[in-house]
Amino acid sequence: MLLAGCSALPGAGSPAPSVIVVDFGVGKPAPPLEGTSLDGRPFTLAAERGHPVVVNFWASWCIPCREEFPLFKAALQQDAGQGLIMVGVLFNDDPAPARTFIAAEGADWPTLTDPSGATAKAYRVVAPPQTFFIDREGVVRQVQVGQVADAAELGHLLSTILG
Repeated sequence: MLLAGCSALPGAGSPAPSVIVVDFGVGKPAPPLEGTSLDGRPFTLAAERGHPVVVNFWASWCIPCREEFPLFKAALQQDAGQGLIMVGVLFNDDPAPARTFIAAEGADWPTLTDPSGATAKAYRVVAPPQTFFIDREGVVRQVQVGQVADAAELGHLLSTILG
């Protein structure tokens, strides 16, 4: 995946455009993911092998995260028959406001904390929201950096892991 950015060249008067190549692991096995959800349930990605999994790094203070949440809820309900699993991972957020937001949205999928940032680092998370689409064999098939715009875009991303 390419991310556009700027970097100042030594001795240059203005920043020069650059491209940063970031490998989010598409086509490779997903990094391990395990922890305890905000409601106290244990979760391991390894235990979900055989299911398509969406891993969403988010924060309660992140407006785009809040805006895409209903899309995930609707997709999870729609594709539950295909075994779709959703898991959230908090990114630089406190559990208390996250719990409040989850309760208000009626979300019933697990959300894990990542207090040390080790999980975000393993997944190479740039900023929230960032979402990983993992197939039934545990391979990352798509990564969405930034907000999922609408149901059509989410449907396209999910098509890479469902079926």
